This record gives sequence, C-alpha cells and structure tokens, in this order.
Amino acid sequence: MPNRPPKKKNKTMSEQTENKPEITLNDFSAIIRIIDVASRRGAFEGKELSSVGNVRDKVEAFLSFYAPKQDGEGEAAAAEEAPTEEPAVENTEGE
Repeated sequence: MPNRPPKKKNKTMSEQTENKPEITLNDFSAIIRIIDVASRRGAFEGKELSSVGNVRDKVEAFLSFYAPKQDGEGEAAAAEEAPTEEPAVENTEGE
C-alpha cells in the first residue's frame, strides 16, 4: 500500500471564520490619522504627496460612505475638527 498524505479534516464554520482577518471603520480612521501625522512630520517627499493624498482621499470617502450616520451631524463635524492626540511614535533618527 503506497504512503498517502493524511486526509484533511473539514473545518467547521466557526473554525473558518476564527482566523479571518478583519478591518474595521476604526482602522480606516486610524489610517487617515497616521497619514496626517506622517505628512505633518515631513515623512513624504514632494513627489509622493499627490499619491499619498489620493489614497487618503479614497480612504476618507470610504469611511464617510460606510460610517453610521449620527443624529447630530453638527456635533460630529465639530468633533472631527477638534484637535486629536497624535499617536506616540518613537524617534529613531540618529541611531
């Protein structure tokens, strides 16, 4: 009898979805904040700015389209304009 590889066990539905990568609206919001912080800190060269800006615009449009609408849209707009805390980034320059 020839050596055969063991048969694959069929995964249950919960096992299949358990390892499924996810991205949330909060992740898209974080992407926009990261791009903004990196831009303010001069992380991009001039020739890269338009492509970075295009990606940022697409992510923002996606987020605006799929984000749940709030009753107080005026409050939401004011909250968006309020300064947010920048994520802490370790400075590795000079190392």
